[in-house]
Amino acid sequence: MKRLLLAGIAVVALSGTAMANCPAVTVADPMGVPAGAFPEQYELAEFEKLANCKLEFSENPDIAKLNAMIYGNPELPPLAERLPEEPLVVAPYDSIGKYGGTFDVLSNANEAGTSDFLSVRHVNLVRYSDDLQTIVPNVAKSWEWNDDYTELTFHLRKGHKWSDGEPFTSADVKFWYDNLMMDPNIYEKPKDYVTVGGKRMTVETPDPQTVIFKLPAPKPGLLAHFATHYAQGFQPKHFLGKFHPDVNPDADAYAQSLGFKDGYAAIKAYYGNSDWTDTGSPMLNSPDILDKLPKHAVPTLESHFLISETTESRHYVANPYFFQVDTAGHQLPYISEQDEVFANDHEVRLLKLINGEVDYKAQSLGLPDAPILLENQEKGDYTIQIKPRISMPTVSFNVTSYDLAKRAVFGDLRFRKAMSIAMNRDEINETAYFGQGEPRQYIGFSPVPEFVDPKWTKFAIEYDPDGAKALLDEIGMVDRDGDGFRELPNGDAFILNMQFAQQGLPGQVVELLAQQWADVGIKTTVKEVTPDEYRSAQSSNQLDIGLWEKSQPLAIILGNNELWVPPFENYFAHRTGMLWAEWVDSGGTKGVEPPDYVKQMMEDITAFQSTPVGTPESDKLGARLVENMTGNLLFLGTVLSSGPIYHRNALKNFPEFKTESYEYYRTYPYRGPQWYLDE
Repeated sequence: MKRLLLAGIAVVALSGTAMANCPAVTVADPMGVPAGAFPEQYELAEFEKLANCKLEFSENPDIAKLNAMIYGNPELPPLAERLPEEPLVVAPYDSIGKYGGTFDVLSNANEAGTSDFLSVRHVNLVRYSDDLQTIVPNVAKSWEWNDDYTELTFHLRKGHKWSDGEPFTSADVKFWYDNLMMDPNIYEKPKDYVTVGGKRMTVETPDPQTVIFKLPAPKPGLLAHFATHYAQGFQPKHFLGKFHPDVNPDADAYAQSLGFKDGYAAIKAYYGNSDWTDTGSPMLNSPDILDKLPKHAVPTLESHFLISETTESRHYVANPYFFQVDTAGHQLPYISEQDEVFANDHEVRLLKLINGEVDYKAQSLGLPDAPILLENQEKGDYTIQIKPRISMPTVSFNVTSYDLAKRAVFGDLRFRKAMSIAMNRDEINETAYFGQGEPRQYIGFSPVPEFVDPKWTKFAIEYDPDGAKALLDEIGMVDRDGDGFRELPNGDAFILNMQFAQQGLPGQVVELLAQQWADVGIKTTVKEVTPDEYRSAQSSNQLDIGLWEKSQPLAIILGNNELWVPPFENYFAHRTGMLWAEWVDSGGTKGVEPPDYVKQMMEDITAFQSTPVGTPESDKLGARLVENMTGNLLFLGTVLSSGPIYHRNALKNFPEFKTESYEYYRTYPYRGPQWYLDE
């Protein structure tokens, strides 16, 4: 067995007798305590041995009041009965924090521009440390792989409890997998990341603290999936299971007694038919049955619990059963409450940031916003970090458009190449990104792995408007009526409708693209829409052009094949070829058959995920993935740049981020539960 945790690790204790209280170790000042097996955190027994002490626990003095705000929660037992037998001990970045306060954040809407806030309170079985290299324990205490990466075993924390005080066990992981993710009544098609090459896994639970994922083929990237993805690998069987007919024979009758149509309707109201945790709760969707419900929201393991929701905002309170403590024994989180306000207008959001009305924001901000944010730092009493991004603004054309004349043009590689070389990426870089970015072609991977031929990052990115015009002429798109704009090959008028959302990429970039394409005779219209409007149009195959950021690190691609299989990502991101996806999902009975290069990518990503990284076979597969994706210009890259990260100066233990990006689930590596407000 490949032991990855705490096996064979020498633990050296400080000399002397055990102290009554443990040293308040921080990342900034370890106080002579050696580092543990993993960066910036310890298991309880490990910390007590290293520090030669016995940790004494304490709680937020307002925790009983906060618990009383959670509908359906019982009165609190003592803290010792709420913490796991071995809580996760977290070393704060700079100092032991203060309890209290309300964390004010700003999102676009209840399912738009929210992931930076979601990731503050997020937990999963494991996570990446803030070095973005090391996977560390979180909900799971430890894990191990077998030799061929077909069996992944997690060990949970004994005594861990949900936010309502009920036990969290391996049964909750199995329920999540068997009864939610693999139930066609909830997911018509299983998500890629819960399958291996399209085949389901088996989840075994030999005891309450042990979960074994048995895989039909190797998939070493499964662990990285749990470390980065918003989809949590567990759900409360004790609560949602009451509504599931495979768990409770009386599920429908129980759900109907609460005002739901049946058990599945109740599950979808609470959990949604999406593992994105921002789906509306019964508080928003079913106010007529609110007083009948046993709980207003699903119990959680996260640091904060949802207590109210409207179309304008959401409010959260600290989870009284949260499983983490600091090195002085204080139960986390430090911050008592969280308040999320929705503002879909970008200028309104910027004004609130400049006025210091928000504690933290990263998502939906771009480098074009940096000058005004930097200019007002002192007045607004906040700090801006400018950090590199992993993904970049990317363009795609609807290769399965319902308009058959447009489909023929968009599906022609000569058109896509013309549109790529008609982009003046240097102008985009200078104008929108102040010369701080790097013109790049989209290759699927970011950063660039060693197996990628460097030529692909520069493929068809040279600015060549004459070459673009020649290609457009070649496919029969010429200006027949003399108005300066090209018609379709059949003579019909051609207008490229460019809908975009500020969350996906800056409007300034869209305007520049529209002008550059107009210069080669492509008539465009530009319209800003909300993220939800954009996503709905994209998913219903109504967009001419996709405009959203895109790309992923190798570690995440090893666990999730979305970038390489039609429609090439999920509802929340950048997709194209929706009718190709329908063909794939239906086994060829519906939709439009994709070209051979797409079928090759589908085969290769499955093999790539099951092949050890760094081997000649893995490198060959990865190189062919890039050649097929980039050589066919299915997506066009623009400029890889940086982005601003905003935090108010009163927010403490806020570290330097490595990247401003979604790909490692934004804030998750930077340990939001140990942030605190000093005011």
